[in-house]
Formats: sequence, C-alpha cells, structure tokens
Amino acid sequence: MRILLLSFYFQPDLSAGSFRTTALVRALLDQLPADASIDVITTQPNRYSSFSLDAPLIEELPRLTIHRVPLTQHNSGMFDQSRAFLGYAKRVLSLVGDRRYQAVYATSSRLMTASLGAVVSKRIGCPLYLDIRDIFVDTIKDVLPAKFTWILKPVFSLIERLTVRAAARVNVVSAGFLPYFKARYPQGDFVVFTNGIDDEFINAQPVSSCKSENRVITVLYAGNMGEGQGLHMIVPQLANRFAGRLKFICIGDGGRKKQLEQAVIETRATNVEIKPPIRRKDLISAYQEADVLFLHLNDYDAFRKVLPSKVFEYAALGKPIWAGVAGYSAQFIRDEIPNVAVFSPCNDEEAERSFAALNIVTAPRHEFVERFARRKIMQALAEDFISLIKSKSL
Repeated sequence: MRILLLSFYFQPDLSAGSFRTTALVRALLDQLPADASIDVITTQPNRYSSFSLDAPLIEELPRLTIHRVPLTQHNSGMFDQSRAFLGYAKRVLSLVGDRRYQAVYATSSRLMTASLGAVVSKRIGCPLYLDIRDIFVDTIKDVLPAKFTWILKPVFSLIERLTVRAAARVNVVSAGFLPYFKARYPQGDFVVFTNGIDDEFINAQPVSSCKSENRVITVLYAGNMGEGQGLHMIVPQLANRFAGRLKFICIGDGGRKKQLEQAVIETRATNVEIKPPIRRKDLISAYQEADVLFLHLNDYDAFRKVLPSKVFEYAALGKPIWAGVAGYSAQFIRDEIPNVAVFSPCNDEEAERSFAALNIVTAPRHEFVERFARRKIMQALAEDFISLIKSKSL
C-alpha cells in the first residue's frame, strides 16, 4: 500500500497545519501494514518570512519519504501566496508523474491544496480524503475588498464544489463547519476530527494550582498576526484601558503586524511588546511565564464557524484564557474550558468588563487534556482514513 499526502506545511514549519499533519503521519505509520509507505509532498518551511528553519529537500525515512518544495519568499500577501502555491502545485504534479497510489490525503485551509489533491486523485484514479481546516469561500467575502470578492467568490465557489464532490470523505476541524458543508453538499460524507494538544504541551501542563503574585499581569498572545486575528483593532485599545495593570506581549508575524505596530504607536500604548516568532520549546516557556493567554478573531461572520487550534494549546498550559471570539468558538470555550473570559470581537469595552471574571491562577485542566490529546485524535483520524482505503479497495 502506498499513500500520497499533500500538505503545504509540515515539520519543522511553524503552523497549525504542520503540527496536525506531522502527528497524522506518525499515527498512520503506527497503524498501516508493515509493507505500506507514505509519500509526503510539502514545502520548505515558509510560514513566516521573518523566521526560517532548515530542512532537507528530500528526507528518506523508514516507510516515509518527505519531499519539500523550495518556494520564493513571500510576506503573507495574497499575490505572494498565490505565486508560492503555483510553484508548489507544479512540483507536486511533476513528482507524482505516473506513480500509483492507493489513496490521496490532502489538508488545506485556503482550499487550493485540497483542489490540488482532487486533481491528483482524479489523474491517478484513487480515492481522495480531504481535511478542511477553514472555509475559504466563506472567508474571502469578509477579508478581501468588495472589488475583488465579486470576481473571486464565484471562481472559488466553483473550485470548492468540484473539490468537495471529488472527495470520498471530508473531515472538518470544527463542528461549526458542518451546517455550511451539509447544506451545499448533502450527498457528501463528512466527519469531524478537531485539532488537539501536542505532546509538548501535555508534558508542560501544570501539576498543581499556582496563583500569580505579579503586580502587573502579563497577557500573552502568540500566533499569526493577520486580518483574521484583528489584533490591531483590539490590543492597543485594551492596553490603554489597562495601563499600569496589564502588560501585553504579542509573539508572531503576519500580514497585519505592521498595522498592529502602527496602532500601538498611534494610541500611545506603552504596555505592548511585539516580538518575532520563536521555536516551539521557547514558546512553551513564554506561555508558562505569562499570567493570562489572549485570543482574538476579527468580527467577521465566517469566523463564527471556526475553532482556532490555539485554543487547545492555550488550555493545556492551565492559564486563564481571555478570548474575543463569537459563534462556535465562544460556545466551545465556555462549555469545555474552565477559567475563561469571552467577549465579543473588537469590543474593548466588553473585553474590559469580562476580564474581571478571570481568576489569575494557573491550574491543570486534566479532563480537557485527556479528551483532546492530539495523539488520540490523530489515531482516530488515521483509523478513519485507513478504513476508507480498505472499503474502496474491496
């Protein structure tokens, strides 16, 4: 048995897609027959232009071959990303050539890797398993200017339709996505395997409760700084409301980082520190040193369906969570995680009021960690994928 796995991000890159796919490959290797092999075609680490990691272009491991496609440097702009993806797609088609596979697995947040998986699976005549991490068609109407949306949305809607209909099964990482997909593709086979908590965070979870004694409380955000997070529309405002009481640290990079930096200057917020991306082990240390972990999604309808992967690693570290989210994310956080404060996105007045609900204590969340361990979720996803392959080969 030979499986092709397509993911734009893979270890050692810094992204939710990378961590998820790497964990899935490990689970597949554990469950597949000894004579089965996996070909991963991904890219050279490229999540952030300001943070680079070295990785071999070809990595040969027992039962696993990883091809990493080098890309031109990009700065998270749509044109740059489109150019990078075209380079990736061209190389994927070249590498696949006339090779035979029993199945294709493609994971995608912006639809294009999923559509590439559909093209490849049709060309080589094998079933396609899709892993959808975002609803791109739903998102572009909110994050792109109207002059582009009216042209691009019909095009991407068609691509989405052709892609989803080509899949034998579609996994979505948020149950909030199901109404969208089931309404449009009632004949589709949809399942839900969420993101989860990686071993590094499980191993770093607190073993007992500890109350912060800091006079000035440190609030940490770590991750992408794009339009989707909208940090430039909330962090400077909150920093001024909590001047002298809170210090905000933002670690990461993205398409709206400059706007965040400019907003901090314009609002004269002196209690905000913006840092570049860091390695995962250093990130865990930063989490542990913080008093409160901050999460925010911009006030767009599309984001009412998502469940950010950040939620899982935040929760594992036992810190209070302050989250500006709505819809499914807000419901999930309130229902599943203790010691949280949820406020409406971009509403700094409500955010200030909600902060009083937090108990500034680091405490273990053993039940949550046990339920949402990445290893367990990926084992179940791998089992589902393998069962699909077997059913299609009968």
